[in-house]
Amino acid sequence: MPLGPDSLSRRDIARMALRLAATMFVASGAAACASLSPGPASRQAFRANPFTLGVASGCPRADSIVLWTRLAPSPSSPDGGMPAQTVTLRWEVAEDEGFARIVRRGIVQALPSRAHTAHVKVAGLQPARWYWYRFLAGDGGAAIASPVGRTRTAAGPGQRDEILQIATASCQHYERGHFAALRHLADESPDLIVFLGDYIYESNLKQPPVRTHWNPEPRDLKGYRLRYAQYRTDPDLQRAHAVAPWLMTWDDHEVDNDYANDRSRRLEADFLQRRAAAYLAYFEHMPLDPQLLPVGASMRIYEGYTFGDLASIQMLDCRQYRSYQSCPKPRQGGSNVVERCDEMHDPSRTMLGLEQERWLAGQLRSSRARWNLIAQSTLFSRFDSMIGPGERIWTDGWSGYPAAQQRLVAEIQASRVRNPVILGGDVHANYVADVKADFARPDSPTIATEFCVTSITSPSNMSQARIDAVLPENPHFLLGDNRQRGYLSLRLTQDRCEARLRTISDPRDPQATLATRASFVVDSDRPGARRTG
Repeated sequence: MPLGPDSLSRRDIARMALRLAATMFVASGAAACASLSPGPASRQAFRANPFTLGVASGCPRADSIVLWTRLAPSPSSPDGGMPAQTVTLRWEVAEDEGFARIVRRGIVQALPSRAHTAHVKVAGLQPARWYWYRFLAGDGGAAIASPVGRTRTAAGPGQRDEILQIATASCQHYERGHFAALRHLADESPDLIVFLGDYIYESNLKQPPVRTHWNPEPRDLKGYRLRYAQYRTDPDLQRAHAVAPWLMTWDDHEVDNDYANDRSRRLEADFLQRRAAAYLAYFEHMPLDPQLLPVGASMRIYEGYTFGDLASIQMLDCRQYRSYQSCPKPRQGGSNVVERCDEMHDPSRTMLGLEQERWLAGQLRSSRARWNLIAQSTLFSRFDSMIGPGERIWTDGWSGYPAAQQRLVAEIQASRVRNPVILGGDVHANYVADVKADFARPDSPTIATEFCVTSITSPSNMSQARIDAVLPENPHFLLGDNRQRGYLSLRLTQDRCEARLRTISDPRDPQATLATRASFVVDSDRPGARRTG
């Protein structure tokens, strides 16, 4: 429950902040609580624009939103061009873009120990409405204003939003192309953006890239901070962050390709140190609740969000708690493609970890929403890539964890949750599937719908010819297409979920044009998608 300025003394709050090693700010009433950080702070005069990485918002609730920025007048510098001192920022939230009707304002301190990032949780807002926000650095007439961001609170309990517009995206490798898909996504002005993992890529291409990463593959905090700073300089990514609030989860490339739990693909002895650095940099650069600050190499990011009576969204973590991939290649961790692997069918194997599985079961059983979205990072439905008898399974996805996959299917059925829709990414292709009670029996009931979105820039590892050849082995799939990059646009109403697979002409072209690859509809209380275009 949010705490107002009257709930605790500032000395109490400071003690809590030190104990939790977190920086938390909650606005309530006309003013905001002040800094939780000890030590001197300044309202530094800037010679250059410190807001080169833009602004962002996220974690929308009915009465609150999280605001984010980072001070980096020289983003390609290891320290962002900032001195090693705390800097005080002002922030404002208004009912209008011109800031004539400011409803909340306050200060926040950008700490050098947090790369001069700022996370502000603003409470006391009205449900289901748009707000505009900005940060201000410096004093008086010399103050520099950040870009203006727009955000929206969630509808409250008992409210029935008639429409909720959601865009989902995944897999934006900077070296593979431009983020033109995000520019088009921002043009659609959604109410909410759900990002499903691989926000950055830790790896650098061996072949000539479209754009070049600034630094070698990151392995420490300095390296990950620099990688995030580079991605955040992209104007299309900044625009997408500034147009609507984001909900986020991660996949593997935010740390290391194909990592699972505490094991990397290369079986690095110091991998948890690397994961700790990657998790902290992720927190620092995302519009996440300040309470989610990681502790060492651990960070809970799975969480549920409700949007009145219309929708509930469960954001899952498919990396931190999973069992290791089964039957890896010799002397390696990570994924493999196997035709026979007894280990894969061990019933104790988990994708989410048992604690997250229990949490998700409780979320589904208690939901009263019309639409229930399960947002996670990869393709969920069983996918067999072998033509003819037998099966060939990629062990990094849900199909490599069949017991965990079936437990989630069974829980969706047992909970009797209304209109479940599973959202995924990771595989760099658009897939639409009917989620079956038993994937081995095509005639078994359809219990949910899956929309797996293609990538922003990253190419697929499977050719379209191969996908076309193996789809008959997977009759629950209604579409499989890896030819184009893009995003998914969802429109939820009381009666239906409308989905458009939006694709761009060429990720290498910063001016790439937009088209709709296909359209589907899911009718309320009738599981399964039907194609409409």
